[in-house]
Amino acid sequence: MKFWKENGSLCWKHQYETVQITPWGKNALRVRTTKYPAFTSHNWALEEPIPDTAADVSIEIADDGRSDASITNGRLCIHADGSGIMTFCRDGQKFLKEYHRDYDQPSCPESRCLKIRGREYKAIAGGDYTVKLRFESNDGERIYGMGQYQQSYLDLKGCTLELAQRNSQISIPFAVSSLGYGFLWNHPGVGNVVFGKNYTEWEAKAAKQTDYWITVDDTPAKILENYTEVTGRTPMMSEDLLGLWQCKLRYRTQEEVLSVARKYRELGIPLDVIVIDFFHWTRQGDWKFDKDYWPDPKAMCDELHAMGTKVVVSVWPTVDKKSENFGEMLDRGLLIQTEHGSNQTYEFQGDCLTIDLTNPEAQAYLWEKCRKNYYDYGIDMFWLDNAEPDYGAYDFENYRYQLGHALEVSSLYPKLYVRTFFEHTGALSLARCGWAGSQKYASLLWSGDVPSTFESLRDQISAGLNMGLAGIPWWTTDIGGFMTDDVADEDFRELLLRWFEFAVFSPILRMHGDRGPHDIPPLSDKEWGGGSLFTGQPNELWSYGEEAFRIMKKQLDLRLSLRPYIAELMREASETGAPLLRTMFYEFPDDPHCWELEDQYMFGGQYLVAPILHAGQRERRVYLPAGTWKNIADSQICTGGQTIVCPAPLEWIPVFERSL
Repeated sequence: MKFWKENGSLCWKHQYETVQITPWGKNALRVRTTKYPAFTSHNWALEEPIPDTAADVSIEIADDGRSDASITNGRLCIHADGSGIMTFCRDGQKFLKEYHRDYDQPSCPESRCLKIRGREYKAIAGGDYTVKLRFESNDGERIYGMGQYQQSYLDLKGCTLELAQRNSQISIPFAVSSLGYGFLWNHPGVGNVVFGKNYTEWEAKAAKQTDYWITVDDTPAKILENYTEVTGRTPMMSEDLLGLWQCKLRYRTQEEVLSVARKYRELGIPLDVIVIDFFHWTRQGDWKFDKDYWPDPKAMCDELHAMGTKVVVSVWPTVDKKSENFGEMLDRGLLIQTEHGSNQTYEFQGDCLTIDLTNPEAQAYLWEKCRKNYYDYGIDMFWLDNAEPDYGAYDFENYRYQLGHALEVSSLYPKLYVRTFFEHTGALSLARCGWAGSQKYASLLWSGDVPSTFESLRDQISAGLNMGLAGIPWWTTDIGGFMTDDVADEDFRELLLRWFEFAVFSPILRMHGDRGPHDIPPLSDKEWGGGSLFTGQPNELWSYGEEAFRIMKKQLDLRLSLRPYIAELMREASETGAPLLRTMFYEFPDDPHCWELEDQYMFGGQYLVAPILHAGQRERRVYLPAGTWKNIADSQICTGGQTIVCPAPLEWIPVFERSL
């Protein structure tokens, strides 16, 4: 065992393992360990220039160079003992320690004969390692962030989370602790984390090293500010995108799109964005409009722009083997490879492979097709769907990218997908997935193809709040959920209205969904092309009857009145990394009860929102923290520091404005 200093880092080697701890931002340290001769050159999520904190850094090594050492950056200190076991302190107080249950430390109270170590490397035959990192658990600790998982739990303590991307699951491995620290698992591959009662365990299925970043500070807001300083912050969102986005599965023709926009104009309803969904193309991987149904995309865009409406078009990364581009892409090695069996990665409406966007040449190829066939016509933004990417089966061990095996790099894919478009347009992209740092490429993430149920609506509250704590401030949902069997069902219409009322107080207000029943005949008998696929029922504000239209129109008016406020929240997000959807404890960290609340939230610092999450519910309990609050529905003034029962008729949900 030997400690040494190297380029401002604390290093040591013990047996076959090398450890390096490097100052990396405010009150933060990056820890890497490996059994290879050297660390890789990848910074993964930590791509931003490192703020200079040299004045706050100190490294101390025992005189014998072996018995112990420590490195401090500001308020964070990591101490290593003579066996290399690490303890983490904030302002001198321990908050975390590696979990070690081995007999090589007889003087340590945690010594056991279990032969369990905090850092474990299990060799993969002929390749890298499966690595595990374990920490002691803290009783009473709460853990948040980690991206989007389809569950109702906001506090993740006790949860097991897969570190992998799936439709409606977005793994962003940054956790915020109630003990005042933030932890980034800086590995873009597949794995798991268990926030257990007995210990916390991070696992990477395939890796050359462990790599994590940790920071401490006084509040979740400051922790998130430290995190986004080193992973990147979102650009400023344009104010003309903060109103209504109109979408459905799917507008099949140019005329359908124009007729919807024209009706909104006739009704005097501003339409900020209209979205053209999938299978407007000839085949997957052609990346172009089917001219039979979209004869003049430029004229369409010109008319929509004249109405003040921006245009978004769907792009999928899947390439049908019958696509006009497939042969060239396969020949040039631009597609994800399969390790075993047939060379197929996706099977919806075609036998497909997926473009390998870890390959810079593939990125350039995709952009050139989309530039020529969409952007040059006036398409403003792109909807990067299936961004995980979606697979016919999530058998990650069967896929290989140019950058490495899927087990080692696949979570990075959606970030590179969005970066491909951002670097050429600087514009927002609507994407179904992301990873740590995606925010800096103007990623607007949404919660995927979720069911149209109140249970699902409840899950989206936790998903959106934890996404914000994982550094993603731009997030949205399909209003009403994605999968609807019968739009005429009154229970669904109630759900739609409650979801719309929630979405008014979210970053983006977006109508979308696959509205059944699917009894609308296709436009063509061909097995391919823009007329071949089914479409869902209408999904515009007027599609659900007079009462629903009246309620949604009034709610939209409320949203539009908030546009300057939301723009200010967008500015704050771009400057500090602050989310728009905020847990109660984010705004009130000193109120213990706010750490227990999981079904209400703050929209920015001014509005407390209490969504209705059950069918037939017409009132609910709302906790108001200390201060003065005004119910925006009836202007009733309430004193904080108490829980009240608030009416919630179908027309509105409880929302309170905070007196600042």
